[in-house]
Amino acid sequence: RNMKMLISLCILLVGILSNSYCYEPYPQGVRNQNPRAQENQNMPWQNVRNSVCRFACCFYKDISSRENNGNVFFSPLSISTAFAMLTLGARSDTLTQILRVLCFNPRQISENEIHEGYRQLMQMVNRRNGGLQLNMGNVLFVLDRLKPQEKFLSNLRNFYEGEAYPMNFKQANQAQIKINEYVARRTNGKIKDLINNLDPLTEILLISYIYFNAEWEKPFDPKYTKMSKFFVDGTKVVEVPMMFGMGLFKHGYDEQLSSTVVQMDYKGGASAFFILPDRGRMRKLEKTLSCEHLSRWSTLVTKSSVNLYLPKFTLYGTYNLKDILYKMGIMDLFTDKADLSGITGQPQHRISQAIHKAVVKVDETGTEAAAATGMEIVPMSVPITVRFNRPFLMVINMDNTILFMGKIVNPLKRN
Repeated sequence: RNMKMLISLCILLVGILSNSYCYEPYPQGVRNQNPRAQENQNMPWQNVRNSVCRFACCFYKDISSRENNGNVFFSPLSISTAFAMLTLGARSDTLTQILRVLCFNPRQISENEIHEGYRQLMQMVNRRNGGLQLNMGNVLFVLDRLKPQEKFLSNLRNFYEGEAYPMNFKQANQAQIKINEYVARRTNGKIKDLINNLDPLTEILLISYIYFNAEWEKPFDPKYTKMSKFFVDGTKVVEVPMMFGMGLFKHGYDEQLSSTVVQMDYKGGASAFFILPDRGRMRKLEKTLSCEHLSRWSTLVTKSSVNLYLPKFTLYGTYNLKDILYKMGIMDLFTDKADLSGITGQPQHRISQAIHKAVVKVDETGTEAAAATGMEIVPMSVPITVRFNRPFLMVINMDNTILFMGKIVNPLKRN
């Protein structure tokens, strides 16, 4: 019996409303391809992967500062992909701001290379093999009286495997039902009611989703899971189901971040990094976290004997991207200055809503699978004990691309 080790789901919802204001477009600048981009020897997907990492760190720092010691969970890849899709139709300052916040430098990489990079990355991550299922997709619902430009639709399909469907948003209740049913089908029923109170003035709805379902290479045995103390902060202590594993685990200590790092692999090629800062060092970890640290962890960890304690948890993250990304520098997109004329040929559209939803579940394997695997005994070595009994970070990646990122402050608090 195959039991799921981790189920992650990320939805990005972006609603676009018509805006009746007309203005003189800003001068075109970013769309001119820069020949210096050819000097970059990286493959396009590597450049995109690196930008997703930088965006993940910036987004995380903004979120964690807002959450005030709350749980955090999001998919930087899904958010980045959705807004990169919008650049297919963005012009002038709207385009420049999106690219800047997504951590792309137009002097170093052309727009075509950016879109080609996302195409390559999506091909790499959309896979189902050996206990891992990862499905990423994008869909556009367009008001039935609007006709998106063929070039935009073609690029949407070719670069982002995107689909476009006509929708009568005036019949808001019916449209909401159809859209929610579509999302539920594409996410294996994990998100059933994505949209509530759909605005009948909506003209374009962009949805980007990523579904991740994988099994641990080294599963936990449920019979060893016991209730145990988790220290949320200096005063609050909660009882949580704590999983236990004994044997060879990849782990190490990051001196720069004063943190213990444990890498747990999934079947199929993905990995989860759990980062446990020393007591009182979470703020230091969050302030100094960078792509250099993330890339270093895979070489920092080595296999040795460990007694590992890790809590079971289910986490839901819901974020208003409009507020966060506006603060990060995407300003025109959410105002009447927005220029998305590359979508319909008309400049009078702006983003009215941008909501990111994600959920992650971490638990053991089923009894049968765990019994077949058994506990791993390592003779002639003294195991160290790593106990995740206080707030820690979690990063899920594949092919060195960050799929999900989060912070577990209270495993019992789902939101």
